[in-house]
Amino acid sequence: MQRNIGKTFATFVPFVLRYNIPMLTMRNLQKVVDGKTVLDVAAFDVAAGEVTGLLARPGSGAETLVGLLTGRLQASAGTLRLAGLDPHADRPALGRVLGVMFAEDAVYKNLGTLANLRFQARLHRLPKERAEAVLTRVGLADQERLPAGKLSSSLLRRLDFGRAILHGPKFLLLIEPFARCDEATVSLLAAQVREQAGAGAAVLVLSGDAAGLGPICDQVYELQDGHIVATARSGEADSFRQPFKIPVKTGDTVLLVNPAEVLYADAGDGRAFLVTAEGRLATQYTLAELDARLKRSGFFRAHRAYLVNLQHVREVIPFTRNAFSLRLDDDAGTQIPLSKSAAAELKELLGY
Repeated sequence: MQRNIGKTFATFVPFVLRYNIPMLTMRNLQKVVDGKTVLDVAAFDVAAGEVTGLLARPGSGAETLVGLLTGRLQASAGTLRLAGLDPHADRPALGRVLGVMFAEDAVYKNLGTLANLRFQARLHRLPKERAEAVLTRVGLADQERLPAGKLSSSLLRRLDFGRAILHGPKFLLLIEPFARCDEATVSLLAAQVREQAGAGAAVLVLSGDAAGLGPICDQVYELQDGHIVATARSGEADSFRQPFKIPVKTGDTVLLVNPAEVLYADAGDGRAFLVTAEGRLATQYTLAELDARLKRSGFFRAHRAYLVNLQHVREVIPFTRNAFSLRLDDDAGTQIPLSKSAAAELKELLGY
């Protein structure tokens, strides 16, 4: 009996790939919040075996889309089907077909890496050997006893990806999968994404930066103000790389600030400020939103209240065992506080 099931699955996967069967289907999908339509998608499909990228910058409607895909939100109108399920109505069954890697790591930091995956395996009623196989797949077999909280940011992303694919989902939703990753981890995860697609999964990758989408995606779309407004085939994602500026309103005018000119950003009164050699400019963004826009453009979260442009950092200054700061290359030699955890992350990132 088991051999027959394996044989059936082995013939099913090529069939799915050959005939481009949609695993995600949206038709006239709308979400209305407080009388405002925040998401309006006429038609959108992701087929089995495909890796589809969605360029979704802050304020584009991506959070609403994720809420709908994960069943947390209910659509106001239209149709959404994920592997044949209505994510909201069929939420109890959704976990069997959907794997999600969120922008923030969804792992238990007090548990070891293997223990994390074994816990997930028990939730899905899978043998513990499955956890061991996935841990090896993401390159963490030599770290199996290490508490997840002691992993570097890159290795945490590997573990979180392993959690998302553990149960062999038919649809894989990856949100900023390469955030906080070193080059080795980016390469490993990219290869694993393609492997998941090759095994018949449909993959949707959401990112605020087109740079990470082109190399792994079969096609790339752009989400803007709740609408899909552009599309490109794999390798054409550079078409989205228009000169990137940060809009700053000053009275009746809008300044377009080049990120290269920004020394750092800080937070106050619920919004973020850009600091350049010319002065301090208030933005309409929060610091978290700026972080999402700039994290793959040379900016680093040095402290919960500071986002610094690494191209303007001259030196790292240790004051005590747990206190650090960054000195910038401006005329004033500005110093930015660097938290202990950020100092360790920066050391790994730059390799000093």
